[in-house]
Formats: sequence, C-alpha cells, structure tokens
Amino acid sequence: MEQIRVGFAFCGSFCTYDQVMPALERAKARYGDVTPIISEKSAETDSRFGPAHEFIREMERICDRRVIDTIPKAEPVGPKKLLDVLVIAPCTGSTLSRLANGMSDTAVTMAAKAMWRNGRPVVVAVSTNDGLAGSAKNIAALLDKKHVFFVPYRQDDPVGKPTSLVADFTLINDTVDAALQGRQLQPLLLGPRA
Repeated sequence: MEQIRVGFAFCGSFCTYDQVMPALERAKARYGDVTPIISEKSAETDSRFGPAHEFIREMERICDRRVIDTIPKAEPVGPKKLLDVLVIAPCTGSTLSRLANGMSDTAVTMAAKAMWRNGRPVVVAVSTNDGLAGSAKNIAALLDKKHVFFVPYRQDDPVGKPTSLVADFTLINDTVDAALQGRQLQPLLLGPRA
C-alpha cells in the first residue's frame, strides 16, 4: 500500500484534546506520514486544559515534525500538493463557519482551501456546543460540499447541552479510509454512548 500523507489539524475545543491526541497517535501508526497543523488561536491560547506549548510539543513528538501554525506555512499545501487528505479534529463551530463560507483566514482553513483546490478530501471531526443551533446551517452546507467527509458524531450530553455535537474521534482513521475512496463513513449520526 502506498503511503498516505495526512494533515492533522487542531482547532479550539481544548476539552477534547485528551481524546484527539490518541487519535493523532493512531493516525501516525496507520499512515506514517502525518503533518500536524494548528490554528493560530489554538497555538497561542493556554486554557484550563493545559498550556498551548505543551500541546504543540506533543503534536510534534507524535508526528516527528514541526507544526504548521501560520497561513504562510499552510499556503504551500496546495501548490506543492503536500497532503493526500486533511483531518480537522477537533473542528469548532468557528472553523465550521469559516469552511462553509469559503474563508481562509487561519492555518487550518488555508490548508482546507488548499486541499479543495486540488480536489482532495477534508475530514471534519466536529466538536461544538451549538451543532444543533447556530452551527447547524454550516454543518448542512458542508455536508453538501464536494470533498468534505464527516467523522460520525453524536450529541455528547443531550440533557445538559442539548445542542452540542462531538465526533467519535476513534473513527477518524476509518473515516479517512472511506474519504480516500470518495465515500462518507456510515452511519453518520451515532446514537447515545453505551
């Protein structure tokens, strides 16, 4: 099997990083060639979940390469065709909006635009508190967009946070494999956690 070049992009939703880091490790184990990408805001924001520089250091350790953390560093992804697939995990409501509206004002959205320029897949692992509210229209717009594939997702707390959606990060590799074949992994909408 030829080596697949994966971009793995992190946005905010810092509360999910403890689930996404193992997903990054699984992607590295399966595909070998993984480039970490992080939005500028995420690269500079320390949160109650940890300092930004520690997350970046861990991404670089897992991938054995430096993160792409600026628009100028992300821009060559398109012209040089550096990636075969881009994963955005976690993908926040803000990034969903940018993607749905064609904005490329972060390293992550620039990388996505670069992928679409080349007709290559972007895998979105949503994590947003307003997935069934303000971000619903952006999810719908992206579901209808060519070369966009969603990691299956569910309501993470239907009672406490009824509009919140979170992808099942353990399904990222399966979603990537399906996306590379041009198909959406099913089922897209997952039931409650067992």
